[in-house]
Amino acid sequence: MKRVNSALEQIDRYRWRLPREYRQDMRVPGIIYASREMLPHITEENVLGQVANVACLPGIIRASMAMPDVHWGYGFPIGGVAATDLEGGVVSPGGVGFDINCGVRLLRTRLDSTALDGKLEKLVRALWDCIPSGLGTTGIIRLGKRDMEGVLTGGACWAVEQGYGRYDDLLYTEENGQVAGADPDAVGLHARERGSLQLGTLGSGNHFVEIGVVDEIYEPEAARVMGIEKTGQVLVWIHTGSRGLGHQVADDYIKVMLEAMPRYGISVPDRQLACAPVSSKEGNSYLGAMRSAANYAWANRQIITHHARQAFASVINACENSIGLDLVYDVSHNIAKIESHSLEGKARSLCVHRKGATRAFPPGHAQLPELYSAIGQPVLVPGDMGRYSYILTGTQTAMEETFGSTCHGAGRMKSRKEAKRIIDGREFVKELAGRGIVVQAGSLSGIAEEASLAYKDITSVIDVVTGAGLSKPVARTRPVGVIKG
Repeated sequence: MKRVNSALEQIDRYRWRLPREYRQDMRVPGIIYASREMLPHITEENVLGQVANVACLPGIIRASMAMPDVHWGYGFPIGGVAATDLEGGVVSPGGVGFDINCGVRLLRTRLDSTALDGKLEKLVRALWDCIPSGLGTTGIIRLGKRDMEGVLTGGACWAVEQGYGRYDDLLYTEENGQVAGADPDAVGLHARERGSLQLGTLGSGNHFVEIGVVDEIYEPEAARVMGIEKTGQVLVWIHTGSRGLGHQVADDYIKVMLEAMPRYGISVPDRQLACAPVSSKEGNSYLGAMRSAANYAWANRQIITHHARQAFASVINACENSIGLDLVYDVSHNIAKIESHSLEGKARSLCVHRKGATRAFPPGHAQLPELYSAIGQPVLVPGDMGRYSYILTGTQTAMEETFGSTCHGAGRMKSRKEAKRIIDGREFVKELAGRGIVVQAGSLSGIAEEASLAYKDITSVIDVVTGAGLSKPVARTRPVGVIKG
């Protein structure tokens, strides 16, 4: 086996092993999915150190894994996947992240791109006006105690019951938009206060609503099942999470875990990996609070969907039903889930941490909607606002190797500070406009942070996960209109 970077062993073109011998405290090896060209950035980002740190967690199973969009994060790298045993294993808030259930949903329309001629700028503005965006932004919904309880337990189901969207939306949302086991009592007062004013808002950073058009179809039959039938078809991408509520839940429970570790005799190489046994009081409390925040995020995306439909109807001057805007799928990429996986031929319940990694279940999986049973779970992987996004499906290889996980996006190449130093936001907006892409954002510095140069080329990431067999490409879209926080 060939060794590179004095540490990594090349398994094949897309897989690299960080052996247990890399550090004495590693319980399992690291497995990194990447092309050779990605390795210098992975080394510079200290991803190897973070992968090794995760490999030290008590009860970790098989390997500490990194997807090709991996980059440095809090505790776990963003793009990290790790499963732990329910007996003797731990749950770590750093393995989920601060934006609990940050995720992506995709809507299809019956519109061709020509329907946007002369209306695109007005449509982008309408989306901006009805979907509050930006750091700390509040929306028009005010959640009292009773409504907050409903959101934290009911998720997208609560939102639909309040008139935000369609019941069919729930069929095509991971966990039907309402994960079981939520415990609102485990969510602190400050987290509730932060969340009480932010439902139905986009947030800042890399969160967005994007109008895209189908650029290429790779698997016509799978695309047809998803309602994606031709190039030029208009789609809508929505990417956001649990806002300040989820951030506060993470912050609160990192402190809880730091205090709990000595009681359980747990030592980790990085305090950002603070954790507690899955079966412990602290572990159960965190999971209950995290699930509550996940439900908040699904309600949030559901309400944004409702407002996006209204914006389209007003600008296109047609009813929602004639436009379509049906939900293709909604999937999380910051969550820990108790799932059943096969280990040495036996089913075993594990706590699967996916941080900046997307679930990618194969055809026939029991948790898939009936519509997608034959093709596998839709996997939604957005790129940056100047390049492509991809729709894929999950595979059996992913189920066997990565606990049914794949990449979640392009992955940052430059920090926000570095991006603002080298990129002129105004010039980037002009560049996009010259390519027919309309952008609305809160600031030019925010646009610079999210410019294409700050990210890996999404196509190179997709090449790795498809080459490794973790996902199958179905279609590619290109942006024509974007709103950013």
